Amino acid sequence: MTEQQGDQRHLETLDRDLARYSNLEMATSYVSRPMIGVGISLVFVLLAGIIAMLFFGHENNSLIVIIAACLGAYMALNIGANDVANNMGPAVGANALSMGGAIAIAVIFESAGALLAGGDVVKTVAKGIIAPESMGNSSVFVWAMMAALLSASLWVNLATWVGAPVSTTHSVVGGVMGAGIAAAGFSAVNWATMSGIVASWVISPVLGGVIAALFLWLIKSRIIYRDDKIAAARKWVPVLVGIMAGVFSAYLALKGLKKIIKIDMPTALLIGAAIGALVWIVMIPVIRKQSQGLENRNKSLKVLFGVPLVVSAALLSFAHGANDVANAVGPLAAIVQASQSGNFTDAIGIPIWVMVIGAFGISFGLFLFGPKLIRMVGGQITKLNPMRAYCVALSAAITVIVASWLGLPVSSTHIAVGAVFGVGFFREWDAERRIRNARLAMPDRTAFAPEERRRRKLVRRSHFMTIIAAWIITVPAAAILSAVIFYLISSVTA
Repeated sequence: MTEQQGDQRHLETLDRDLARYSNLEMATSYVSRPMIGVGISLVFVLLAGIIAMLFFGHENNSLIVIIAACLGAYMALNIGANDVANNMGPAVGANALSMGGAIAIAVIFESAGALLAGGDVVKTVAKGIIAPESMGNSSVFVWAMMAALLSASLWVNLATWVGAPVSTTHSVVGGVMGAGIAAAGFSAVNWATMSGIVASWVISPVLGGVIAALFLWLIKSRIIYRDDKIAAARKWVPVLVGIMAGVFSAYLALKGLKKIIKIDMPTALLIGAAIGALVWIVMIPVIRKQSQGLENRNKSLKVLFGVPLVVSAALLSFAHGANDVANAVGPLAAIVQASQSGNFTDAIGIPIWVMVIGAFGISFGLFLFGPKLIRMVGGQITKLNPMRAYCVALSAAITVIVASWLGLPVSSTHIAVGAVFGVGFFREWDAERRIRNARLAMPDRTAFAPEERRRRKLVRRSHFMTIIAAWIITVPAAAILSAVIFYLISSVTA
């Protein structure tokens, strides 16, 4: 063997060793990434306990409140990991937002919604599902709330790991109900509230899906299927943006300003109509200018829906923070009050440090673990573009307002995911309709085989069945888990 061949052989061996080292480094990085997220989460949970100790350390029941604060922080992390995907998934799936941009916007607006407008729902979660007076004493009530927090957290954590966007609202409701039944029997549960929640299992996703499909039909019939798409867009996009502005204005007037001024539904709708009309007028010249030079094709239309979609995602995050912070801190606020004063039957007062734990926990959970479900909601159920994602966001806001008007306790998760399914199933129906019309016009055209027709389905049936199953079992699963945890706590503390 010549010296040159030996050097060549040595270099090849070195390349293989370096390649192995590179692969090992990549594998180590892949394995350590989840561990980093878990580590940061543990630090946050411990910080929540330290905050509780600083504010509550001088009280007799400080250890109970510290443990409850840690559980509330754990629940908030799970809400961020699972629930926030419903608001950001469509915008990311439509490529209107990058993953980093979506997380940044959600962190800011989720926190703002929780701190500025959160609170009302906290009282409902803590006192509306079970009758506190049926618990007998404050210790039993505290253990029930602890069991509810832990069971809901574990269930949402499991759902996130499986990849199912479940309702954290229903998880907490199931947890509170299960602990209440274990502590005081079935008579402790407010069955009227529970029947409304069960009704919302069906109403929320169906209403969200129908409204999203109607808006997609409007966009397709008035813009996409027109010969001059740009001219049609100049007419209809300002109208659609005006509707979005009006809907979100009404929603934020109802929910976001309640700490400053109480606004009833008719007044909120009037505010929404006025702002919607103003935005429609303002957007006419903006869309005209933005559409100049665009080609007459569907791809060009995506540009016109990009900014409205980003704005709608931000506003949905604000609304979600205002409502769903209750899932993390509702039971915690009840535990704090019962531990501090022994009073567990009166209205709940919510300390600011409790709201801060909920707000920052949701943000951390989204940042560390949210991308998995954001990708699933945004791209794996059905393919989304800016127009379809816009329909999802608008449907979610409208459905929540309608539900508030009807007094129905709905789930933002069910609404948003139902809207994604609605868009997907409408696309399937529309595609089938166009194929039938084309065959009528050209009878000799070969029809698709049944296997090919199944392959061309635009909604993934496996995701559909997994999510529906997770929705159905969320309340009973959380309730059973909570009852088991309550019995364990009771036996340890007896």
